[in-house]
Amino acid sequence: MAPLVLITGGSRGIGAATALLAARRGFAVAVNYSANSLAADEVVRQIRQGGGQAMAVQADVAIEAQVVAMFEKIDAKFGPLSALVNNAGVVDQAVRVEAITLARLQRMFEINVFGSFVCAREAVRRMSTRHGGAGGAIVNVSSAASRLGSPGQYVDYAAAKGAIDTFTLGLAKEVAAEGIRVNAVRPGLIETGIHASGGLPGRAWDLAPQVPMQRPGSAEEVAESIVWLLGEQASYTTGALLDVAGGR
Repeated sequence: MAPLVLITGGSRGIGAATALLAARRGFAVAVNYSANSLAADEVVRQIRQGGGQAMAVQADVAIEAQVVAMFEKIDAKFGPLSALVNNAGVVDQAVRVEAITLARLQRMFEINVFGSFVCAREAVRRMSTRHGGAGGAIVNVSSAASRLGSPGQYVDYAAAKGAIDTFTLGLAKEVAAEGIRVNAVRPGLIETGIHASGGLPGRAWDLAPQVPMQRPGSAEEVAESIVWLLGEQASYTTGALLDVAGGR
């Protein structure tokens, strides 16, 4: 039976690239989406066309009841979970801290932090040997912003990703003896649609001169690191924060 991975925010960008690559590497894939069912269905179609197994499953990761229902649907369809990629995340319009509202902060942390915690909780309940599971792997998608701070643009996003880094380190130590490895990938400037959602569609190339490699990365390059951390090739790696940022 193929190992099963759930990828949150799997319908676009880094999530979609990870879903497609994981399927090629032998995983059955649950593609989570919040609203864009057509995009998720297209990822599933491509996986099945290549001979893989996949399902699309809706849930807003900021809503606990939807996350719990999502895991139950996956249990019923595919059985035991082997891996989780906490990829779902948002940015907002670029502003300074004095212009940030509480509503914006709540949305940022509910999706980027609380959602990752709840998804990891559900995954641990299924994968941990303490609960009768067979072990597994969790990869959290953080950001180079967690160490750069994103001044003048996304300090709230950077802070949320800093929380993900700390979460990764703590959870990795908590479940290491229970067969679960927990790591994070910290992408730098990656050419995906997330920049447009923050009002800066050209941001990746605009800031490319700040990157030692002089270019933004691709979603596929980040996916390679995520899928490596999911696999047995990384069997002695846990608690790692892997920068995929072109040297920035």
